[in-house]
Amino acid sequence: MNRALPVVHLRVPTDEDAFAWHRAFDHPDVMEFHGGKSAELSVYEELTARQRRHDAEHGFCFWTMLDEDGRVIGFTGAQPWPHEWGPKGEIEIGWRLGREYWGKGYVTAAAQATLERVRATGVTRVVAMVNSRNERSIAVTRRLGMELSETFTSPKTDQFGHCYRLAL
Repeated sequence: MNRALPVVHLRVPTDEDAFAWHRAFDHPDVMEFHGGKSAELSVYEELTARQRRHDAEHGFCFWTMLDEDGRVIGFTGAQPWPHEWGPKGEIEIGWRLGREYWGKGYVTAAAQATLERVRATGVTRVVAMVNSRNERSIAVTRRLGMELSETFTSPKTDQFGHCYRLAL
């Protein structure tokens, strides 16, 4: 049965969103595929600042995700792949959601909005890099119509992963 997706709002991250992201992601389940624990606040401060620059330069970034009541629940968006390995030069979409909001359709709704926004900037295809054990994110890539295009091993973590692609 298909249910209606929730209302999700996206905005360019503010300085205050660094605190909200730090709180929302401070759960071992959320960070399972990102080092196991929430990063220091300074990492989120740098990340939100970098996303503001990405938005100014590219017209897209990892936006702060807000629920229908305006609560910060995570982020979603796109940015150029930042590493020397993998899909260098391509645009990666991604998401991270506070644990209490899982299973409600927020990521799918926000990722669909991300695709629309990125397409509007002239991007013609995107990738999603997903840990091969991250069944929830793999399910989102399927709902978005993405196709598995290659597998990889992260040189930083030695974790096995999947690269999904979607033509816009």
